Amino acid sequence: MKKQFVYLAAACAAFAGLTSSATPIPDDCKTGGFAIGCQAWSFNHFTVMEAIDKTAAAGGKVIEFYPGQKYSTEQPDLKWDHNATPEMIAAVQARLKKDGIRAVNYGVVGIPNNEAGARKIFAFAKQLDLYGITTESVESIDVIEKLVKEFDIRVGFHDHPKQPNKASYKMWDPNYVLSVVKDRDARIGSCADTGHWVRSGLNPVDCLKILEGRIISSHLKDLNEKSPNAHDVPYGTGVSDVPAILAELKRQNFVGNISIEYEYKMEDNLAEVTKCIDFVRSGAKN
Repeated sequence: MKKQFVYLAAACAAFAGLTSSATPIPDDCKTGGFAIGCQAWSFNHFTVMEAIDKTAAAGGKVIEFYPGQKYSTEQPDLKWDHNATPEMIAAVQARLKKDGIRAVNYGVVGIPNNEAGARKIFAFAKQLDLYGITTESVESIDVIEKLVKEFDIRVGFHDHPKQPNKASYKMWDPNYVLSVVKDRDARIGSCADTGHWVRSGLNPVDCLKILEGRIISSHLKDLNEKSPNAHDVPYGTGVSDVPAILAELKRQNFVGNISIEYEYKMEDNLAEVTKCIDFVRSGAKN
């Protein structure tokens, strides 16, 4: 009996090492069953303070920051990233609270393949109580895994489109992403950019199925056409079958954030971003 108990304890410990225990996004941050909001890059013509305001105006409840956005109209020379001062962080947290927005993710950010540099990014994420970090720094996977375990923060590997003239770029392929993360801590997985999968000639639902259990977050897009040069359109008006994507995420019991990264008409796209959130709020039946 004692020997069986030892085996059982070892098995439980091994299972625990593969489970995801990071703090979940609260239910009150969800719209239509998903924690959907804006990737601040959608508003990269504006400051991070304005991006928070615009996310609230669009009806989002969460935001994903990116490194390098202008900080404020009053201090446009300052940049918002993991080098932000305590005063800048406090001011951003105050704006988030004022607007009723929760910061949940940060990226796409390069994570250095050295612990000191990577630690700075994770400490920033922890200070903001983020759900996750988004990167493409595959070369830093060992450092990332160490800090994921230490900080209990998820990391999603993001995909950009296939690059015909750069065979070394493999992140567009969900099978490659799976090969990177499958034997790692379960808090490491994919930031599923569905628009870039379409631009790469892939079916987003098939890609999600390949990565089942490893979807950390998503940059959800609908596109006007299936081509490398396609541009964003409001959910439900393009070729991406957003209802099927959301249904697949729901089937997988996805608990991460969905970021609207609307990279079209970026000088004035609030109405389009709002339509995307309204589409999800309505149950994706439009």
